[in-house]
Amino acid sequence: MNTNPAGNGEFGQRPATSGPIVPKTASEALRPEAGTPPPKRSRASRSQVVVFMNFVISSVMLMVLAAGVAVYFGKQEFTEPGPSANGDTFLVKPNTGVQDIADQLERRGLISDARVFRLGVRAFGNDSALKAGEYEIKPRASMRDIMELLKSGKSVMYSLTVPEGLTVEQALQRIADEPALSGDMPATTPPEGSLATDTLRFTRGATRQQMVDKLLADQKKLVDDVWQRRAPDLPLANVEEFVTLASIVEKETGKGDERSRVAAVFLNRLAKGMRLQSDPTIIYGLFGGKGKPADRPIYQSDIQKQTPYNTYVINGLPPTPIANPGRAALEAVANPSKTDDLYFVADGTGGHVFAATLDEHNENVARYRALQKKQADDAAKAAKTTGADDSNAVKPTDSGPTDSGPTGGPADGAEDSGGDAGAAQ
Repeated sequence: MNTNPAGNGEFGQRPATSGPIVPKTASEALRPEAGTPPPKRSRASRSQVVVFMNFVISSVMLMVLAAGVAVYFGKQEFTEPGPSANGDTFLVKPNTGVQDIADQLERRGLISDARVFRLGVRAFGNDSALKAGEYEIKPRASMRDIMELLKSGKSVMYSLTVPEGLTVEQALQRIADEPALSGDMPATTPPEGSLATDTLRFTRGATRQQMVDKLLADQKKLVDDVWQRRAPDLPLANVEEFVTLASIVEKETGKGDERSRVAAVFLNRLAKGMRLQSDPTIIYGLFGGKGKPADRPIYQSDIQKQTPYNTYVINGLPPTPIANPGRAALEAVANPSKTDDLYFVADGTGGHVFAATLDEHNENVARYRALQKKQADDAAKAAKTTGADDSNAVKPTDSGPTDSGPTGGPADGAEDSGGDAGAAQ
């Protein structure tokens, strides 16, 4: 065994020290010794540039974190159900910016935060994609739902109906009374019979002039198309006479299966030089485009009143149409039934019975009168049975068929709505 005390690194040997050994008390021996001090900071780490860059990086990280939180909650608010429990319509006027749209939506209670809506629209790249129009916002619609709706351009649509048989004046009144339209009425009234009978669909803000222009253009196209396909032997000089006769047919009957036969009666009479004797022409001659008041009957004395439109006293057609004819009436005149009929009278059920001879027509008139009398008698009996005042019972009036005229066959007194008029000699 090596017991050399000078040997370095031997097990159990204390290394040599360079100084004297100082003995320690027990408390000093138990006291922990100081650790190795940290290295001194370099001069570069104390640089103002480094300090500033550390601040910038920390600030950017905080901003990114805050932005992420804001985007998260903003997206939640943008897509969650909206505050409106009932929904509403919302009008976007032309050239309205996203900020104005967002502010209006918030004021109307349709969205919760205009800023979130504005930022959401821009985030989806729809800043310039929102379209003008009137939109129906559904209950609880989210901001995203509203954005997509305004982007689609699917506006609320309104309808304007001009029924067959209205005069131009009556049709213009409907246009003037439509609250969803804007602008003034045309300064000049279009000619009678020149407006299409149709239902127009439009969005709020469309002008009244646009509606009139559309109806004028549609009617002209329709009339030209039907006139080009007319039968070759019509006793009509021009397209104006064609529209005039179609307007009379329109007012005489509302039954589709009768129009071509009613047209044939009038065309047969024109070909023979007979007067048309149509009750609606009496009405137009008396009241013009305003139409007959509902409480005004047609009196027997009206039949012989001298007006340019009364086809009981004038030969041929009136100077202008008496209403706006629809497609069915125009088609009926352009291609009428092939028949020898010269007369027709109401049958009491909303239709008419036709006749080729005056004798047959007079029999039809007699049957119609008998039916009218029976209806009046039944109404009077019913009134007596119930004890009601019979002042409102149906009674024959002098607006019904008469036996005036050289051959005893004038019409049966049509109301302004047409449908139960008759033609005679």
